[in-house]
Amino acid sequence: MPEGHSVHRIARQFDRNMIGREVAASSPQGRFVEGASMLSGRVATEVQAVGKQMFMSFDDDLWLRVHLGIYGAWDFAGEILVDPTIASANGRMGQTNQRGTDLDGDPSGAGETVMDAAGENSLTSIGAPRRARVHVRMSEQTTGLGDEGAQWPPPVVGQVRLRLLTEITCADLRGPTACELQSPDEMAATVARLGPDPLVGDPSEGEERFVATVRRKPTPIGLLLMDQSVVSGIGNVYRAELLFRARQNPHTPGRDVPEEIVRGLWHDWVRLLSIGVETGQMMTMDGLDAESYRNAMANRDDRHWVYHRAGLPCRVCGTAIVVEEAASRKLYWCPRCQA
Repeated sequence: MPEGHSVHRIARQFDRNMIGREVAASSPQGRFVEGASMLSGRVATEVQAVGKQMFMSFDDDLWLRVHLGIYGAWDFAGEILVDPTIASANGRMGQTNQRGTDLDGDPSGAGETVMDAAGENSLTSIGAPRRARVHVRMSEQTTGLGDEGAQWPPPVVGQVRLRLLTEITCADLRGPTACELQSPDEMAATVARLGPDPLVGDPSEGEERFVATVRRKPTPIGLLLMDQSVVSGIGNVYRAELLFRARQNPHTPGRDVPEEIVRGLWHDWVRLLSIGVETGQMMTMDGLDAESYRNAMANRDDRHWVYHRAGLPCRVCGTAIVVEEAASRKLYWCPRCQA
């Protein structure tokens, strides 16, 4: 499931490419025909990401709410302008290069191309891991709007719930858990039910809200971090990595976790979320030399302390990493470092 950093990157992509423009909307799949007809011809006026959900307003009185869930993704085509605050290639169809970043002490040198074979840093598709197929399809087409032989709009491929189209940019939504229209009051009510997001509102207020909520709950901290009403945007990867970095046992009730640890979890989430937004990758390891950093940026198996490492030795103590079911999701942790 896309975690908070991906949704913030999607929102920035829309902000650069569709906000302030009239949008033609359609539902090639046929499951959002009425909603698409209400959006079509309107001007996109604002976009917000809160945790794992994105909200985009049209003519200020209608909001589109999208939750990608496990299988959802946005595919972008056409002339794609990239937010200059994000370390991505400024490219068009099928280009997926990712520049290095200095944000986490990158020793590899900003400006060198770092590729992620899994596509986590994709420019053209953000969401569920169908991107390799999409990239192949797109790279086989002419790679620029206006190039001789380019087809515009691009052909619909697969089950597209919603297509948003301007004169130069196309965004296709596939497989979302939620795609609905909301009034301003409904949108505000949805956001109010979500936990704090470090990139939305005052992070200090978010910290106090997070700490207060966790410290009164008997629920294990490993479950609280995945509860979007407690804190927004944390998924399975960030949950495992945040807890390991804090050396915190995931089974400890929230109310029994020392306040300084809870605050440390929030501050670490602020930091890791920013790194994820800037790089497009869930980089959670620190202090890497140049070669290790490049390996980590190119291969997610080298990017994490415990996630997806069941049975492998802990990178710190050598104890086998444990995986167990927690609320139907896989929880990875080190039984020694996090005892």
